[in-house]
Amino acid sequence: MSSKDRIMGRIRRALPDGPSVEIPRDYLPVHGVRTPAQRVDLLAAHLAEYRAVVHRTDGAELPALLTRLLAERGARSVLVPPGLPPHWLAAEGPTRVPDRAASTPYELDRVDSVVTGCALAVAETGTIVLDGGPDQGRRRITLIPDHHICVIRVPDQVVDSVPQALPFLDPTRPLTWISGPSATSDIELDRVEGVHGPRRLDVILLVGTPGTQ
Repeated sequence: MSSKDRIMGRIRRALPDGPSVEIPRDYLPVHGVRTPAQRVDLLAAHLAEYRAVVHRTDGAELPALLTRLLAERGARSVLVPPGLPPHWLAAEGPTRVPDRAASTPYELDRVDSVVTGCALAVAETGTIVLDGGPDQGRRRITLIPDHHICVIRVPDQVVDSVPQALPFLDPTRPLTWISGPSATSDIELDRVEGVHGPRRLDVILLVGTPGTQ
């Protein structure tokens, strides 16, 4: 029996007997009707509001864009999940670091950048969701390095709202919800970036058919 099972068992035993309570779910699943292009534009606008840097490209230009973004950061090493399409990164780029279970936080902190895909993105909240899939790797590889480049296939991986996103996600997987670079504010509302994750988040909206991505 897991710790979760024990905790849930204690909660059930502590609850009084009686009929279950029906939770109302009459909220709007989406605010307005959008075309796929409008959905992607809304996502890009909200990502920019959160201080992510948004780029648009197609499959043919993606390797050159990734090479440029890594060079602008002075990246000498880039962490690569096992399922990242190999043609995304140019062969002559920074040293590729594999996503290994044995990597320590200190080793990950020395990596300059990480490139991942995503599970999906939510337009209304400007949120990117990672679920530890093959092109995303372990959760910690996007939390420790200082620079994260995330590629979103548009429009296929973009939904309007959080209620629309949930049916596409497996709640048993390690879900990470990202809305802009890591940031926090103190009591005087002074914003500090990079405390809980990357200081810089580059988001690439990858346009094109699956065969070209």
